[in-house]
Amino acid sequence: MSRRRLRLDTLATALTGAVLEVGVLLREWRSDAGATSGVWEGSQFKAEADTMAHGALSDRLRALEPGVPVLSEEDSASLVADRPDVHWMIDPIDGTASFVHGYPGYVTQAALMEGGVPVVSAIYAPENDVMYAAVRGVGATRNGDHLPRLSPAPVGTGALIDNTPEPRGIALAVYRHFGFGEYLESGSIGLKLCRIAEGAAQLFVKDVPIRDWDVAAPQLVLEETGAGLLRLDGTRFDHRGGYESGGLIAGTDEAACAEVARWHRSWSRGG
Repeated sequence: MSRRRLRLDTLATALTGAVLEVGVLLREWRSDAGATSGVWEGSQFKAEADTMAHGALSDRLRALEPGVPVLSEEDSASLVADRPDVHWMIDPIDGTASFVHGYPGYVTQAALMEGGVPVVSAIYAPENDVMYAAVRGVGATRNGDHLPRLSPAPVGTGALIDNTPEPRGIALAVYRHFGFGEYLESGSIGLKLCRIAEGAAQLFVKDVPIRDWDVAAPQLVLEETGAGLLRLDGTRFDHRGGYESGGLIAGTDEAACAEVARWHRSWSRGG
């Protein structure tokens, strides 16, 4: 085993432990009215627990890799134009609305980024006690069990996933156009991406702003299972430049995502 492989494997074990500890804290904080209180910032609700989780996760990651910067949704000063070549990208609570309103569909997640790509990541869903993790070139796991490579499937096979009780907006258009017969409701973006990686759903399409911290950690889980992830315009997430994209497509393989991107270009023009 190479020295780098050993380092990443060791780091992955430590990372899952750190993310698990923060997830346990999040479960405890849900009963605290102060932690679930907050303010609206544009279209996003920011709870006090977001700040608390940011501090708890950042402290643990800095202890794991001293000197490696932490870039976080909850720390605007960290979101610099020239990203460090090596850094942590974290979303302390992905799915704050689910966290605040008593739904299980939230996660805490982190990825170590090198050269614009995630190399180690962990995503923990506290209410379901499920840990997803991945190491680049090694594979992905769910609660320690290896996730197999996905088999490509025609778009419309299996289940479409989104965060509403039934398909709405672009999800409804996709559901009808590609002839889906199944639909799965799930909470945070990170959790939905992991559900695709584990084979519970086959497609996720979103046409709202998507930030790098939403996708960095689950992106590696997707890639290590052979699943595809593209921006809505069909380009790849490279985690360089700005932190926001206009939407995403995740599916069982990149060809399926590209097919949906081609459909979207026509659909958005009214074709």
